[in-house]
Amino acid sequence: MGDLLSGPVGARARLRALLAEPTPLIAPGAYDALSARLVEQAGFDAVYLTGFGASASQLGRPDVGLLSGSEMADQVRRLVDAVERPVIADADTGYGNAINVVQTVRAYEQAGVAAMHLEDQVMPKKCGHMSGKAVIPLEEMVGKIRAATEARRDPDLVLIARTDAAAVHGLDDAITRARAFADAGADVLFVEAPTSEADIARVAEELRDVAPLVFNWAEGGKTPPIPLERIAELGFSLVIYPIATLLAATAAVRAVLETIRTDGTPLAAMDDLPTFEGFTDLIGLPEVQELEGRFAG
Repeated sequence: MGDLLSGPVGARARLRALLAEPTPLIAPGAYDALSARLVEQAGFDAVYLTGFGASASQLGRPDVGLLSGSEMADQVRRLVDAVERPVIADADTGYGNAINVVQTVRAYEQAGVAAMHLEDQVMPKKCGHMSGKAVIPLEEMVGKIRAATEARRDPDLVLIARTDAAAVHGLDDAITRARAFADAGADVLFVEAPTSEADIARVAEELRDVAPLVFNWAEGGKTPPIPLERIAELGFSLVIYPIATLLAATAAVRAVLETIRTDGTPLAAMDDLPTFEGFTDLIGLPEVQELEGRFAG
């Protein structure tokens, strides 16, 4: 688990090694530093910073491009500081044109991210599983990918290129775009929101030999919820579960608030909650106390 003095070391090289494994890397979504610590404590090898969850937790608003690049880079930094696992982060469209992409890559890299994904939507973007999306021309996105590859200072920083074109122009265009993104230097490809298992299989069959692939197991989204065994069989390298933690937290908070509203206290819910001491241990109080002992005198 991340601590106050160590921070992540070699996270990018470690992520590249994990992506090369024969079984898919699972990266549950985290929306803040606490949820990132919980992902790490649960034993997962990587953490996914969800833009959907960041917008919901930071602004209480939907994922429609309301968070700025600097706000997201700050959130990246918080997660990276909280854990030692590689952090994979949503970088939306790069928050502008190719020049903005350069700034975004540098900001995310300085924040310590191990991987980041850029998408080809028109700004302001929408969640990939919402309707009404639009995409920029292929040539413009290729330029943004080229800008991203040249902007990174650490060659181990993993650049993931996402296309949302399947919902706009069809799967043929999405696959054509993904191939062009790989040619432009993307390390990993992400075809967002295929709507049938046949489409998922076609993405895998046509692209898995081009570059490692992302499968977005978007909870309640437009992509069918196929088993992990099938995802592995198709050859996807990275599986993200972007909002399960966010939805679970929302359900739990609603439940305890209903108890307080009904009973006047949370007493009836306390048996299902972490203890005060257990929670302070979870968020690192023993580490702080150890540091106090080392440095206070």
